[in-house]
This record gives sequence, C-alpha cells and structure tokens, in this order.
Amino acid sequence: MDRPGLGAGLVARAFDLPDFAPEVMAKARRCLLDYLSCAFEAADRPWSRQAAALARRQPQGAGIVGRSGAYGAGDAAFANAVAGHGLVREDMHPASIAHLGVVVWPALLALAETAPRPVSGRDLLLAAIVGYETGAQLGKAVMTPELARLFRPTGLVGPYAAALASARLLGLTQAQALSAFALAGNCSGGLNEWPRHGGSEMYFHPGFAVRNAIACIELAAAGATASPTILEGPAGFFAAYGRGASPVPDSGLALFGEGGPQILSVFHKAAPACNFAQSPCQAALAVAGRLQGGSRRIAAIRIATTAAALAYPGCDARGPFDNQLQAKMSIFFGVAATLARQALDESGFDRLDDPEITRLIAATTLVADPGFTAAFPARQGARVTVVLDDGQELSASLDDVQPADDALIRQRLRAAATRALGEPAAIAIEAAVDGLEHEPDSGSIGRLCAATHDTQENPAHA
Repeated sequence: MDRPGLGAGLVARAFDLPDFAPEVMAKARRCLLDYLSCAFEAADRPWSRQAAALARRQPQGAGIVGRSGAYGAGDAAFANAVAGHGLVREDMHPASIAHLGVVVWPALLALAETAPRPVSGRDLLLAAIVGYETGAQLGKAVMTPELARLFRPTGLVGPYAAALASARLLGLTQAQALSAFALAGNCSGGLNEWPRHGGSEMYFHPGFAVRNAIACIELAAAGATASPTILEGPAGFFAAYGRGASPVPDSGLALFGEGGPQILSVFHKAAPACNFAQSPCQAALAVAGRLQGGSRRIAAIRIATTAAALAYPGCDARGPFDNQLQAKMSIFFGVAATLARQALDESGFDRLDDPEITRLIAATTLVADPGFTAAFPARQGARVTVVLDDGQELSASLDDVQPADDALIRQRLRAAATRALGEPAAIAIEAAVDGLEHEPDSGSIGRLCAATHDTQENPAHA
C-alpha cells in the first residue's frame, strides 16, 4: 500500500537533526579527507581530464581539485565527482552497494564556494551526514543483487543524496527541498553494462548525479515543483526499481533511525579496486606473505566469498582484459596479481598481459560461501586457498574487509596533494578539514584545493 509523505518525512528529518556524537562528526571529516585524496590522485587520469574539459570558467565560481580557475558550480562538481571516482578507491556503504562520498562532497564543496553567503564548516559536515544517510537508507531499502546487476546503485541513489544534502546546506525551505528531492528522483540512472567491456561510463556516473542534483536545487529555488510521492507513488522510485513489491518497512523510511547514522557504516578502501574484490585480495596478500619460492609454485587457487560478489557485473570476469578498469573489477585478476607480485597496489592492475597472472587466473576457482553470504552486508568475508606444486595448501580467511585507517588516508592525501600543489598547500588542506567545525566559511576548502596557477595541463575552456 502507498505510504504518503515518505519524501516529506525525509526532508523534515534532514532539517531537524539530532545532536551527533563526536565520532559521527569525526567520521564525516575522515570521509572528506579520503574523498580529497582520491580526487587529487586521479586528477591526471583521462576521464578526469575529459570531465574538466567540459567546465566553463565563471567569475566567483567554484574550483576543480588540483586545477586553476573558477567554474560554474555544476561544472566544477561534475569534474570533481569524476576525479573522486577515478581510482575505484572511493568510500563504500556496503548495505546500499553505493559510493556516497563521490556524490555528496563534490556537490557540497561547489555550493559552499558559490553560496550567496558563507556556509559554516559545521553546516557543511551536517549536510554531508544528511547526504550519506539519504543515499544509504534508500539504497538499503531497494538494492538487491539482482537489481545491482542492471543498475548502478550510486547512480540510483546519488541524485537524491546530493540534492537533499545540498538543500540542507543552502537552507532551502522544506517545500523547496522536497521539490528538489523529487526532481532529483527523475535523474536516477546509470546502467551496469560497462563492466562487460571496461567502458569508462562508470567514472561519469557520479558526475551525472551531482550535476543533475545541483540543477534540481536551482530549479526548486526558482519555484519549480515536483511530485511529493516520488518515492512511494504508483510510478515512483520503489515501484520502478523495487520490481513491483515495495521494500519499505511498515514503519516507513526514516533518517537516523535504529542503528545510528549510516555514515558510521561507510568504510574506506585499502585497495584501488571494486568493493567486492577487497577482502579476496587482502586474503591473497596474507597468503602471499607465507609463500616461499614465489607464485610459480602455485598449482591451484580457490576463492570463497559472498554470493553478492559473484553476482555483481565484472567481478567474475576471467579476461582477457583490455583495460585497467576491467582488472580492478575482477576478483580473479586482483587475487592473481596480488599473489604474483606479493603486493596489493595500483601498479598491479596495469599488468594486463602478465603471463604469470594469466596462468594463475586459469588455475583459479571462485565460489560463494554460505557463511560469508549470510553475513553480508554487515560483513564481507573471503577465503583464499592456494595449492602448491608439492600438494601443500596455504589458506587465509577474513571475516570482513580490512579498511584503510586514518593514518593511511592522511598519508595518501598528503602525497597526492603535495604532488599537485606542493607540501605547504597539502598541510593547509589537512589542517582545514581537521578544524572544519570551527570554520565560518567552508568554501575555503574548495579554494585551498584549487591550484593558484596551472600546475598541470588544464584543458578547461576559457
């Protein structure tokens, strides 16, 4: 049955927030540091350059991470979303199978820079927490492995998350916020055909979500209205993607309900690869540490993980691999490369024609483990067993993915920002994020992240 007012209820809660514990605010700051580390490091990737090339300069506009100039808020947010997604290392909310940071932060940072009056750092963090919560709750309600085979979860929930976070940031009325939210529902999209071919459209999914969300905010502020039953209506979000049966619980859909803020469930990837490849690759790395004589002693490999991992497009690909993205999606490739190199890092996914990796993939079987499957999405376990040429077996098992910790996130940001802007700027960015709750103008973050001059080729239109 219809449950009138689901969208209105979410909007009302977004404007009447609880008092968050210090750990929630700290997690939001860590998510921002992680997002910026990815955006800086991926700034020179082809898809990042292509996205930046679309940006039009605009006086008093927003910055693009690592590049000079000011641009329209939608253009800057588009470019920054693509760059943030450019390593396949963005943050992950397992229950929604969505990457929320790459839609929330680009929208908020661009709007904070271009807002008619300064937006405090505390308000920026609160708006981000709203965005993460919105995307997580919608994704938890609707996403299934079957749906995720067809539609990109980030593309489905990203426009909603970015729109409601942005409405909260800019102080729209609740009526305007509901219209922006409903308009954003008409922008849900992103098909999962790309893993089969390694198409680069994946990188642009969050850019589309963010650019459209900002347009929805601007339309609502100008007086545009939209369907208040965009979620629960007979032709709304749940009817379209829930495959006929409403997944909304009888109690409705609420922000910040039982279980605490969903941002606390977000984890930061240790490896630049698909979410579902993380724990198998980490288990492989543990095995590699005990492997004497190198990978050529390996006769067979067995990988056990969740059924959701096997179902997600591209994760069960054996090759051949035409580009790095296909390799980063493949559990087979990630495990084989980790064992062959005894390392798990970005460079391992460049070895598409490595004969030893190809040999190991051919010797690998991948199965769904009932225990790991039952524990998903709360935990994402995996086990890797290798059989050596003398019959000996080495095995490593993880109950859950091992996330990147605060120290690693900061190390990545310092290194990437230093390469782009120099060490003093990198130090200033990190300090600004750490002190964000006391910052009267959060637009300063975007300004610090932009280059003061062209430190790299900037293809953006003049």
